[in-house]
Amino acid sequence: MYAIVEIGGKQYKVAKDHFIYVYRLQGAEGSSVTFDNVLLLADNSQFQVGAPTVAGAKVTGKILEHLKDDKVTAFKKKRRKGYRKTVGFRQSLTKVLIENIA
Repeated sequence: MYAIVEIGGKQYKVAKDHFIYVYRLQGAEGSSVTFDNVLLLADNSQFQVGAPTVAGAKVTGKILEHLKDDKVTAFKKKRRKGYRKTVGFRQSLTKVLIENIA
């Protein structure tokens, strides 16, 4: 059984006992979260497609840790002008364990 869930403006395919990395969520490590925006539910060969969401469907998970992604660097340069600029960015993420799809 799996589901397609919208979290923070992005869509994720989730299954029970799998980990997902999403943009930073509010909540302490070890607390549980519930996602109500379930777009699709699939169980073997049966599918429930929402319009836009599946009514009464919920996905529950547990926040395992807050962490940062790998650094992304952007480098700008204009040749023969002496202009160089380097900017780095690390996205804040949350690791979530999917506990139940209902």
